[in-house]
Amino acid sequence: MDLFEYQARDLFEAYGVPVLQGLIADTPDEAAAAAAKIGGTVVVKAQVQVGGRGKAGGVKVVHNAEEAREKANDILGLDIKGHVVKRVMIAQGAAIDKEFYFSVLLDRSNRTFLSLCSVEGGMEIEQLAVERPEALAKIAVDALEGITDAKALEIAKAGGFNDELAAKVAPVFVKLWNVFKNEDATLVEVNPLVLTKDGDIVALDGKVSLDENAEFRHTDREEVSIAKVDPLEAKAKALNLNYVKLDGSVGVIGNGAGLVMSTLDVVAYAGEKHGGAKPANFLDIGGGASAEVMANGLDVILNDPQVKSVFVNVFGGITACDAVANGIVGALNTLGASATKPLVVRLDGNNVAEGRRILAEYAHPLVTVVETMDEAADKAAELANR
Repeated sequence: MDLFEYQARDLFEAYGVPVLQGLIADTPDEAAAAAAKIGGTVVVKAQVQVGGRGKAGGVKVVHNAEEAREKANDILGLDIKGHVVKRVMIAQGAAIDKEFYFSVLLDRSNRTFLSLCSVEGGMEIEQLAVERPEALAKIAVDALEGITDAKALEIAKAGGFNDELAAKVAPVFVKLWNVFKNEDATLVEVNPLVLTKDGDIVALDGKVSLDENAEFRHTDREEVSIAKVDPLEAKAKALNLNYVKLDGSVGVIGNGAGLVMSTLDVVAYAGEKHGGAKPANFLDIGGGASAEVMANGLDVILNDPQVKSVFVNVFGGITACDAVANGIVGALNTLGASATKPLVVRLDGNNVAEGRRILAEYAHPLVTVVETMDEAADKAAELANR
């Protein structure tokens, strides 16, 4: 579960991580009032759970309340990589001297925790990691020991900080580790962590991902659920669907996480020939999904305005292909005239002949049955690009 930036800021503040004042606003008038309350130069920042906000026009520096109103009006409703801005944060301005990078994350491949750190932070950290990977230190963190004062200094030195700066940032690293550990996070990232011209260390932008499997230990987290912000996520969660929204235009449904992940890759590859079409979501209906589950999944995806076509990729095992076909028929019957997006269906395995027969007899103009996975992905990407 990813937090919005303002939620990460509030969490940091609760753990003593140095942050600047930040107020949220859902309307231009609220943005103006927040800017007036903070005073001076402020930053209007789009609250979306995706990177690249600044380059997309979602971050603007303003100098008074009226400018804040104007920029908030421009940013609210902005589509940033498929995420529509519904809220902005009005953040106190800072006189920045230097920008740094720090994160701690779950390293699944090595079954441990990992800290990434660099004395060179800012928007181009991804480019730095590719072009000069030696400038981004990667330090393993023992799960039992964590980030102690000594470990924090080790991380800072590895990241290129001199002795004076290392002594300043190390206590902040320890506090950020406490956020990571105590909140059952899988990622805590600060970019940039800055040195102000007054000599203070401040976390200017934070990204936090929480482990949903630990929600039972954090009963106060309901207000930060992504499902309360995105109606599609809310609907999928209420229907017990394994659904993750992405930023492409091809809706994807499959049975089994491995098959769905493979389908995402195949769609992305096929999309290279069709205007860069990409997957719009991950949706796994499970190994024993019923016709009702199939219909629920289609209902969610077809109501996503971002989706231009849908690829249903099912290998029948426990889930029989005729049940999937009946789910498709049921969903389209329920949606009626509101169903306007083409479906490409690939069925194979248990009861495949019966499943294909059901769809052939239904003969819905939006449904195309394709035999192979690669051909189906190509067709779905082509339709999405029309």
